[in-house]
Amino acid sequence: MKLIMVSKKMDIYRDIRKLYKHSFPLSERAPFWLLMVRSKSPVADFWALYDEDKWVGIVYVIKHKELAYIFYFAIREEERGKGYGEKAIDILKTKYSGNRIFLALETLDKEADNYKQRVRRHAFYEKCGLLDLPYKLQEATVTYDIMGIGGAVEPEEYREMISIYIGRFFSRIFNMRIVK
Repeated sequence: MKLIMVSKKMDIYRDIRKLYKHSFPLSERAPFWLLMVRSKSPVADFWALYDEDKWVGIVYVIKHKELAYIFYFAIREEERGKGYGEKAIDILKTKYSGNRIFLALETLDKEADNYKQRVRRHAFYEKCGLLDLPYKLQEATVTYDIMGIGGAVEPEEYREMISIYIGRFFSRIFNMRIVK
């Protein structure tokens, strides 16, 4: 598996946009143009995941000091269940070795309509070596669990990372923080 930086010049650019749109609910999606703009700076990487010459998914990582936040991760529906997710996490562990890698996922709420899906997703990340981290993540109106490797992410570190990523002005407007 290999990582190739996403660009508008890619033949699959429209497909990448479509996968992003269909993989994440509107309430959880950042504007796609913002992802593209920020990925051209040192604060983020937007990767297309390939198995040889076959495009299998996307991953978007926000970087800050020794933090690597897997902000978005999606495998194409027709490629799911073939081991690409695990391979992608492994390649990310290598690419961002020496960093504390973390991600947010839906809380294990037994009352949620998609509780079984949430349990499977959590088990998948555990299988990939990620551990539950001690805090929750609040992004806009949604609260997430946090999983990662390399150690906990402290609230102040996350606040600083997000402030640099979206800018101080927008970080005051959007409620994105780690809560205890």
